Amino acid sequence: MRVHDIIEPLQAEILVDANRQREITGGYCGDLLSDCIANAFEGCVWVTIQSHPNIVAVAVLTDMAAVVIANSQEHNEQTLAKARQEGVVLLRTAMTSYQAVAVLSGLGIPGARKHR
Repeated sequence: MRVHDIIEPLQAEILVDANRQREITGGYCGDLLSDCIANAFEGCVWVTIQSHPNIVAVAVLTDMAAVVIANSQEHNEQTLAKARQEGVVLLRTAMTSYQAVAVLSGLGIPGARKHR
């Protein structure tokens, strides 16, 4: 499964289009950045309601495939600029985090975490 494969099922808006061909290795959902740093993993798609620029830093630190901002959360230009600079795919959906994760799970993307 690649990033471009999740856009339509999530009814997602592409905020930053960096690398839609990247392989997705799994999914993680959370809004506490320290939790995501500790548990998200390389190649994952991260579902969050956070939209401030620090989400890009978390995505880079963990080498995520994409970030999905749920609940149509507003974003700011700083977040978009940082994502463009760092090459991070940012998507936004009107779905709740729960709905987005259900869609991703239905597509066969397993939920996981770095440390078990």
